[in-house]
Amino acid sequence: MCRLVRVLHRLAALYNCGVPTSKAVLTALALAGIAAAQKHVSFPTQDGGLIHADLYGDGERGVVLAHGAQFEKSSWAKQAAVLSNAGFRALAIDFRGYGESRGGAQADRYLDVLAAVDYLRHAGCKTVSVLAGSMGAAAAADASAESAAGAIDRLVLLAPAPIREPGRLKGRKLFISSRGDPRAAGIRQQFEAAPDPKQLVWLEGSAHAQHIFATDQGERLMREILQFLAAP
Repeated sequence: MCRLVRVLHRLAALYNCGVPTSKAVLTALALAGIAAAQKHVSFPTQDGGLIHADLYGDGERGVVLAHGAQFEKSSWAKQAAVLSNAGFRALAIDFRGYGESRGGAQADRYLDVLAAVDYLRHAGCKTVSVLAGSMGAAAAADASAESAAGAIDRLVLLAPAPIREPGRLKGRKLFISSRGDPRAAGIRQQFEAAPDPKQLVWLEGSAHAQHIFATDQGERLMREILQFLAAP
């Protein structure tokens, strides 16, 4: 927790001094003096697939990173480093059909998320949350609906694609979207249909899901994510 507080304070200080978001994140990581370890791993899915992923850090609180349709696992590298330096163990996956990952029907991507959650649990993580964008957020939501109670501690859903059964989501939930996202109205409807506990954060602009990290709202987005994941 102390590492997380230090990273948050450095990010806020750099941002308030006018340092661009990308430079602020990288500088905060350098000041933290902790190198985020990256390790390639793979693990099976329930339907006979094989998921490849990059593992960062060795904390007891795991976070699965699930990418959107226009991305793949390496797109989370900067965010995974921030999470690792804040004491989390981050696992960035390639969904079936991306990179070397393979599996059955594309509609069953939620099985890839569940496999990643199981991997982190068996690796020793005491809690596992999921941070996901767009297509990946819909898969993460489906995984939550199909998971056992407590298997997924928290969900961070960045502008999720349509969720099959939002009323079945479990655990704590944070929905985040740009106000100008073309799907903003649908995202609000999904949020309203989800059970408590839940939060909804609107960011300025129109960038969609992971694309927000490359805008002037990127620092705030990362801060909201860290605070939600670290809250008691």
